[in-house]
Amino acid sequence: MGVKKYKPATPGTRFKVGNAYDDVTTKEPEKSLLRKIHQTGGRNNQGRTSMPNRGGAHKRRYRVIDSTIPTGQLSLRF
Repeated sequence: MGVKKYKPATPGTRFKVGNAYDDVTTKEPEKSLLRKIHQTGGRNNQGRTSMPNRGGAHKRRYRVIDSTIPTGQLSLRF
């Protein structure tokens, strides 16, 4: 596992080092384990605004935890 050096933004972080999780993480999550989250945008069942100042957010997805997949086959996502 690699070592990550921090930029000295403050005196406390001048010599700070941490773990680099590049070898256990990936950029994107596993697509087969993603489900969409249904959002209403502040509308009720008639389509009218029931909660003002809601809506227009970025699309979000739910990550399903599958316990049948062996531990070493999927990467971690931080």
